[in-house]
Amino acid sequence: MTLTLIGLGLNDEKDITLKGLEAIKNADIIYLESYTSILQTSFENLEKFYGKKITLANRDVVENKAEQTILKDAKTKNVAFLVIGDIFGATTHTDLVLRAKQQNIEVKYVHNTSILTAVGETGLQLYKFGKTTSIPFDNHNVEAPYNVVKQNKSLNMHTLILLDLNPEQNKFLTINQAIEYFLRMEEKKKENVINNKTIFIACARLGSSEGIIKAGTEKQLPNIDFGKPPYCLIIPGDLHFLEEEFLEMFKAV
Repeated sequence: MTLTLIGLGLNDEKDITLKGLEAIKNADIIYLESYTSILQTSFENLEKFYGKKITLANRDVVENKAEQTILKDAKTKNVAFLVIGDIFGATTHTDLVLRAKQQNIEVKYVHNTSILTAVGETGLQLYKFGKTTSIPFDNHNVEAPYNVVKQNKSLNMHTLILLDLNPEQNKFLTINQAIEYFLRMEEKKKENVINNKTIFIACARLGSSEGIIKAGTEKQLPNIDFGKPPYCLIIPGDLHFLEEEFLEMFKAV
């Protein structure tokens, strides 16, 4: 039988592709990976729209108990594994695929939109993005995000920064907390990666009709209400004049 990884896109139940919806309809068992992001819709809406019962799969299930659940089912049934965004986007599921193939389970893929491409809404050119990084909740002694921005800036490239989240506990690192992290790290390292002229591009709910994009300095952004998560932050490198012109639409005042 099969394990089909299906990307759901970034917004709601209607972001599913036709191929993805067909795979869901043909599945005997459906799992929804529930720990890497959130949609702008409810779990109940997903089940109603897809016409199928969905089982939530948290990190422990996917990483530690897949052999007793997802993969066990896929040996005798058609299993759909739903992933918010794209199946190989910001968080990969290559380990699950490898384990499935080791057990001779057929694996199929249905791709969808990812945050890695949705950032094009900001007007920044995708090929000018460097390494992506993320800020964890416990970040006081974590230097990696700062160092990634430093490296990307040295190459005149943009940096996409993903902010930690725990949907099960309704816990999300905010844009203000992310900016505070960079200010604190700059104060510690004093390498002029971040200064009072640094432009931060703050995004909430990209891919949604209610998405927000604001560009400004650390003095301009804290007073903005970005609403519900998920959030991400971009620190741009050198801007092309078309990128600058596009960002004017999102300028924080």
